[in-house]
Amino acid sequence: MPQKNYFNISERKIFLKIIDLFFLISGLYASFLFFEFNYFNFHSSASIVWIFLLFVYFLLFGEIFQLFNLNISNNRYLVVRSAVVTTFSTVIFYIFTPYISPELPTNRLQIIYFFLAITVPVIIWRFLYISFIFSPKYFKTIIFVGKKERIENIVRHVYNDNLHNLIAYYANEEIEGVEGYKNIATANIIDALAGLPVNELIIAREGLDIKYVDKLNKELILLFKKGINIVGLSSFYEEVTARVPKDYLDTNFYEYLNFSKNNTNRFYLFGLRFVDIFVSIIGLLVFLLISPLLIVGNILGNRGSLFYSQIRVGQNGNHFKIFKLRSMVENAEKNGAVWAQKNDSRITAFGKFLRNTRLDEVPQFLNILKGDMSIIGPRPERPEFVKDLEEQIPFYAIRHVVRPGLTGWAQVNYPYANTIEEQEIKLRYDLYYIKERSAFLDFKILIKTITTILFYRGQ
Repeated sequence: MPQKNYFNISERKIFLKIIDLFFLISGLYASFLFFEFNYFNFHSSASIVWIFLLFVYFLLFGEIFQLFNLNISNNRYLVVRSAVVTTFSTVIFYIFTPYISPELPTNRLQIIYFFLAITVPVIIWRFLYISFIFSPKYFKTIIFVGKKERIENIVRHVYNDNLHNLIAYYANEEIEGVEGYKNIATANIIDALAGLPVNELIIAREGLDIKYVDKLNKELILLFKKGINIVGLSSFYEEVTARVPKDYLDTNFYEYLNFSKNNTNRFYLFGLRFVDIFVSIIGLLVFLLISPLLIVGNILGNRGSLFYSQIRVGQNGNHFKIFKLRSMVENAEKNGAVWAQKNDSRITAFGKFLRNTRLDEVPQFLNILKGDMSIIGPRPERPEFVKDLEEQIPFYAIRHVVRPGLTGWAQVNYPYANTIEEQEIKLRYDLYYIKERSAFLDFKILIKTITTILFYRGQ
């Protein structure tokens, strides 16, 4: 069976970045050669430094404004929006970087030319990408094998994404609304795949008849020899969803869930604490600067105390007092603790602004400075909720093995959780973070947090 050439997810992101940079610098060079654009002089001995700085800013703001998000890269409107805000931010920061970027031109129109010279080529290239390169023929071609109840959710997930090409699934029953059903009991996978350019088989063995598993294993060995990648459902699920599967939360959890190696890495932990202290000091200083505006907003839109505190559960189950700006009406929980919800009627007009901009969390920099919290980690919950969740969700207490955070992997990937089922999903994001904790993942969380705030998607 032929092997199909495809770009995996990381390759497609790298490809976008490299070609973006190529068109960006090509647009600048063409403007320098053929138009009266002299702000960026390619004949200068400092041009290499200028180009490097430009690339750094563009890649940084591209991440923040989701220019390299593959689900955005196939939508013309979203691409234009992301490209414009990325290049605009790049230009603003670039021209105000003293000594490293070129001197500000006397003719300020040169700055407009600079913006257009890097924006237009990138947008043109992205439109070409959407029209000619963004195509299922460049996606990884996959097939699922397993019982319907085991594979249904993930099959639906990849069937509707823009990252995979699902050509078939072998199950005991058809999944409604998904094409490609094959009866697992009667099919011969080797014969069925003959001539098909398949890259990967995702196998869910749990629940299959033992006799069929023996037959399947023999077929998989032959397919593996032919170059087909064979992946377990749990591994594939974790890769695609960035959270651990529900299957991990059972009596054998220790076989799947382990601490990240960085959990005992002194350099990582020291660096994390250093960043916590540095950022919290900066955050508290900024809070002092904007506090007059917050006080006025609170008087007009909250009508009551500006601050409030609550007891939360921290690392190793220890309790601590968290500080926040009040976003709900006073005495919002006079009848007992209640989960916050999206569009909660208890949230005031000013409180909604505080939540969407995450300003209500700013006083927690004091908790971070004290060591009760970190910048990144699972969000600390109230003892009343934790007790209830530990009774209903197996292994919920595992999330308390690391310091709680101001922001976290669950917060940037999932909205408010109002039910036990949703809390379980958020737990699986938290466990993924504990399992994969690293400086790179921390950086991704910070970038996604900034994106959430800038696009006004407070949670």
